[in-house]
Amino acid sequence: MNLIIDIGNSVAKLAIFDKDELVEVFRGSNHSLDSLPMLCSRYPLERGIIASVITLSNTIRRQLDKLPFKIIELSHETPVPITNLYKTPQTLGMDRLAAVVAATWLKPNNDILVIDAGTCVTYDFIDAQHQYHGGNISPGMRMRFKALNIFTDKLPKVSAKGDIPLYGQTTETAIRAGVIRGMELEMSGYISLIQKNYPGVLVFLTGGHSFYFERRLKNSIFADINLVLTGLNRILEYNVENNKVVIIINNALGYLLLKSRIISLYFDFQCSLFSLSLLI
Repeated sequence: MNLIIDIGNSVAKLAIFDKDELVEVFRGSNHSLDSLPMLCSRYPLERGIIASVITLSNTIRRQLDKLPFKIIELSHETPVPITNLYKTPQTLGMDRLAAVVAATWLKPNNDILVIDAGTCVTYDFIDAQHQYHGGNISPGMRMRFKALNIFTDKLPKVSAKGDIPLYGQTTETAIRAGVIRGMELEMSGYISLIQKNYPGVLVFLTGGHSFYFERRLKNSIFADINLVLTGLNRILEYNVENNKVVIIINNALGYLLLKSRIISLYFDFQCSLFSLSLLI
């Protein structure tokens, strides 16, 4: 069984997969993975993968060190089953990469737009040839509500819960409708823009605030709250299936594997130098 860890800007998600089947999902702090011992005792875990959009805390690294199996730390160097055309892959959020991997695995050979409504709203496009072209990033719902309050003198901090009229007749409803309807129109606009060049594009919607827009968007969409987790599991399985060389979290096993590999490379290098000296 596989352990999948997705550490976001707000929370951490830990999921258990039995090959391609999602078994259970846990949510917790993105600074400490206290549920790891419980998961290891409850499930026969064999391998894992972690992706993070924040710098991993020392606490999390110590907790990962204690795991009795290998953990892949997803990076731009990790082999993935798509072609990444992003010009700065080292700066690409691994959650964005995992989401398009999942979408193209669930609906292969299709042009796909993935909308992730989380802390930020991301729009990512992958074509029918499984080439990831990149995407765009805009402020998420909480960020928009918070910005209106912080960067003005009199606008209040408003909750997303409540009436969302066409025209706000109070400052509270004007802000709520402005933020949520504004995001809805933004999403619809991106979909229409992509459809001009890719008329049959499929749309996936995910993220913590996706439920606000699932029914509001007029386009036919596939809503999947666990899309990133599915993508991380697909990347893990892809590396296992193809015996790929991957970066391993610095646990005891990973350290020994890395150390032995470095020694081997060093020995080969010295032998090459020796052979060269004989020729000279």
